[in-house]
Amino acid sequence: MIRTLAKKELHTLFVAPSTWWMLALLQFIFAWFYLARMDDYLQVQAQLAQMDSAPGATISIAAPLASVLAIVLMMLIPLFTMRLIAEERRNQTWILLTTAPISATDIVLGKFFGLLAMLSIIIAACAVMVCSLALGTHADFGLIAGNILGVWLLAASYAALGLFFSSLTRQPVVAAFGALAVSFGLWMLEMSSGAVRVLSPNVHFQNLNVGLISSADLIYFVLFIVGFLLLTIEHIRRERGGV
Repeated sequence: MIRTLAKKELHTLFVAPSTWWMLALLQFIFAWFYLARMDDYLQVQAQLAQMDSAPGATISIAAPLASVLAIVLMMLIPLFTMRLIAEERRNQTWILLTTAPISATDIVLGKFFGLLAMLSIIIAACAVMVCSLALGTHADFGLIAGNILGVWLLAASYAALGLFFSSLTRQPVVAAFGALAVSFGLWMLEMSSGAVRVLSPNVHFQNLNVGLISSADLIYFVLFIVGFLLLTIEHIRRERGGV
């Protein structure tokens, strides 16, 4: 049932014209930054060649691009998640799903994995663009893989957060702004000091961004995603009378 719901959500997302507009905008932004970083790197390549431990093309181009993609996805994902539940409530189609013989867990996971599949396609398209570095220079595919993993985990975290806010209201705009505000607040925690800083997803993403894969960072993302999915499941279960 989860797979069926995920396929339905993926199809619903791709048939919406707004999805294609947002995808086109994302690819344009990413391609623009990619070419800009490439041009900056080529302009200083002669100077870098004279250095003993000069940064390579991957760390100079791919890593900053992953950071740009992470920020853009933080802003775009709430626009996708607001459609998952809040818009169904507004369109009076949510009651059909909640009265069907489907558990709240199946509903939440189906919608989450449907959105995550689309986000994975977006990230894969950007990864292909970054991997094109190998056509003209030596590319560190380990660092690229670490960055792609970090962006994917970050996107999954924002998707789980946005899905939770989408379950709280029937106004898609409210759900989008709520998810975006909390996402931005968590991102700002990176600039704080002390133990509260570790609560920021971006702090853990930065480790992956430089190629450092730590079990602590992976556990953080898993707990973040699972935590918000469980909150969403519990909210819908209470809404359905404990079913």
